[in-house]
Amino acid sequence: MTDPATTHPLLHADVFTHVRIIIGMVLGLSLARLINGVMQFVQHPELSRIYPVHLGWVIFLLISIIHFWWFEFYLSTLAVWHFAGYLFVIVYAMLFVALAALLFPDRMNEYDGFQDYFEKRKRWFYGALALCFLFDIADTLIKGPAYFAALGPEYLIQRGVLIAAALAAMFIPGMRYQLLFVTAATIYEASWIFRTYGVLGSQT
Repeated sequence: MTDPATTHPLLHADVFTHVRIIIGMVLGLSLARLINGVMQFVQHPELSRIYPVHLGWVIFLLISIIHFWWFEFYLSTLAVWHFAGYLFVIVYAMLFVALAALLFPDRMNEYDGFQDYFEKRKRWFYGALALCFLFDIADTLIKGPAYFAALGPEYLIQRGVLIAAALAAMFIPGMRYQLLFVTAATIYEASWIFRTYGVLGSQT
């Protein structure tokens, strides 16, 4: 069977633009859900009480989604795209939608506020978060050995720590560990972005 890609060649930049459009559409869903969710605290402050751990992960996820859209530009260096790679990137983007939906569900009727909701569903959230960190490693490998090496040993160490911390958060009771985790993760993620991805087109 003839491969359409061999009979209708495309510039790899055109292919990436095609993929980037669908990534943007998927990420747009997660951003819209987070922004609409945050507006609940402004629109209905008495009904939507803030839970610091929950709000912390909302902020972390907003930063992470913006970061994702920024660093996925490096996929433009891929000369050849296969469906498996395309599917992987789409599923990775969909994880952000799932995390946003876990932070702001469609209904809260059966829960007594966001603290009650988050504590009862935290294993789902932290499990998805750990999976998202794992996908990030695979996504980095897809971009090539040179790109992966440019991030240095710090990258694998911090991803490993984040995965382990997320898995631990699934089972450690109470708010203290979770609050420490989300605070440290958010500060570190912001630091990592500005230290490593300050200029598009360079990892330094």
